Amino acid sequence: MFSPATFEFLTALEANNERDWFKANQASYEDKVRTPALRLIEAAAPGIVALSPRLTAVAKKVGGSLMRPQRDTRFGHDKRPYKTNVGIQFRHFQGKDVHAPGLYLHIANDGCFLGAGIWHPEPKALNTIRSCIDENPAAYQKALKALTDGGFMMDGDSLSRPPRGFDKGHPLIDELKRKDFIAVKALTKDEVIQPDFAARLAAEFAHCQQLMRYLCFALELDY
Repeated sequence: MFSPATFEFLTALEANNERDWFKANQASYEDKVRTPALRLIEAAAPGIVALSPRLTAVAKKVGGSLMRPQRDTRFGHDKRPYKTNVGIQFRHFQGKDVHAPGLYLHIANDGCFLGAGIWHPEPKALNTIRSCIDENPAAYQKALKALTDGGFMMDGDSLSRPPRGFDKGHPLIDELKRKDFIAVKALTKDEVIQPDFAARLAAEFAHCQQLMRYLCFALELDY
């Protein structure tokens, strides 16, 4: 699986984030990053699917759970061509991109973490989730407790003001302000390179099951 060599490659890429360098070091990327990532996905797949058969764990170089190394530079000022992290998403099969509900693993020199939930949902989906929290607060609060008990915490962007249609005095106003509904748990590099890391993923993500079920319920998705 992953090893210290994975992080060494990411360090070198940070210092040489150019297409010519990446092309010259393609074999090193394959050996130290992509192949270990695909092996991890393959080993983790049974545990992920056991959490929900609607989650996808596909060990493919392109079009699977491993996110591509190329950055989308079209709309930002940062024109570096490559990501300096490894991203793996086990997303809901009915979702087409990173905005679908799912589970996520982030590996980088500046921080590794697990994530679960939905990132940057479209406005319609976001409003649907907020309405569900307003109408079904108890189940949402239970999901939050399960996350906390498992060492996860809610993260992501939030509005500075209450969303339209919700009073600032609402007991869950901080949750309703969220623009992302994601839970995260930090990992150390040492944890990531352990031989049993793939098996551990499902056990960690089990703490996020209530959140995932809630979000899918809100969005009328099977889980």
